[in-house]
Amino acid sequence: MFSASIGRLFWAIPIALCVSMQPIAPAFAQAMRRDALQAEVASDPRPMALFVTGKGVASPFAVSAAGKDGVAATLALGPDTPVRVASNTKTFVAATVLRLWEQGRIDLDAAIGPLMSPRLDELMRSGGYDTARITVRHLLSHSAGIYDHAQDERYLPLVLSQPARRWTREDQVRLAVTWGKPLDPPGTVFHYSDTGYILVGDIIERVTGQSLGKAVRTQLQLDRLKLRSTWWEILEEKPRRAPGRARQFIGDAEVTDIDASVDLHGGGGLVMSAKDLAILTSALFEGRLFERPGTLQEMLRQGPHKGADGYRLGVFVGRANARDYYWHSGYWGSVAYYVPDTGIAVAGVTNNQDAYRRLVNAVRKAAGVAAP
Repeated sequence: MFSASIGRLFWAIPIALCVSMQPIAPAFAQAMRRDALQAEVASDPRPMALFVTGKGVASPFAVSAAGKDGVAATLALGPDTPVRVASNTKTFVAATVLRLWEQGRIDLDAAIGPLMSPRLDELMRSGGYDTARITVRHLLSHSAGIYDHAQDERYLPLVLSQPARRWTREDQVRLAVTWGKPLDPPGTVFHYSDTGYILVGDIIERVTGQSLGKAVRTQLQLDRLKLRSTWWEILEEKPRRAPGRARQFIGDAEVTDIDASVDLHGGGGLVMSAKDLAILTSALFEGRLFERPGTLQEMLRQGPHKGADGYRLGVFVGRANARDYYWHSGYWGSVAYYVPDTGIAVAGVTNNQDAYRRLVNAVRKAAGVAAP
């Protein structure tokens, strides 16, 4: 939700690899690294938690700090504390579509019109969209040219004015076609769109006959990964052993109790901890969520449209010193990185959106890529 501006901001910043340490004992090096990250996290007045894992990490570890902000720190934030991860959800929605693709149940290049609910197809066509030309791949790569209701300046005030409203998928698609028009022809230009992923969520439900939460859990075999603090709000019950969800803020404004339907239908919806997000990120990029290696390759293949160098199917991509790294973020304050060359996965969360920049800096340092 709302993460296009965040994505563009950090995608545009030049990235440089951190200076390597002199060769020292691996255990001592990791301890030094952990201590440096702990100091970084503890220096911010807002709570943060990071988890570092992946095949390149000998001993996964966490760092966290309660922060010094008396309001935001009323509930401790640790590596197992669940938060709404908003647009980090998109990566796993896209991975679910790729799972269905490798099973032959979805054609990535099929037109979306026949795949969607008839009412959504009608709404999109009424807004000027040619659903016979827009494909599933266009939706996943944000190249469908769909106006994003969540980026419209009217959306957040509308949400905050009706915090208990239960939003439907149709409600949000209607906002998109009412507030804006098609941005570019399908398959030509990257335009980040929560609305597009809402349509992806509808297609997944129609193909699988399951709720979106159940379909993602089943297709990605989340239970196999033993994620302690992961569930899809409204669509799934909170796991019995999961800690309480963190209070979340935008500055001094608490947004914890805004109805989850504001960001539920495919653009967001997952509640996760930093630890679970890092574990699931590493499982995805290390090929453990798919049956065939070619499926991950298809997910990460660059499209032909303008802007495809920075976003693939459900994930941003950056490059530093001839190395690719993959990442996504979430509006309320979450981010996950994976660096294939080193096998390092890092996820971080904060309960205050104001801490997002500092959170990203800490996660980049942990992943081995750092912004100047």
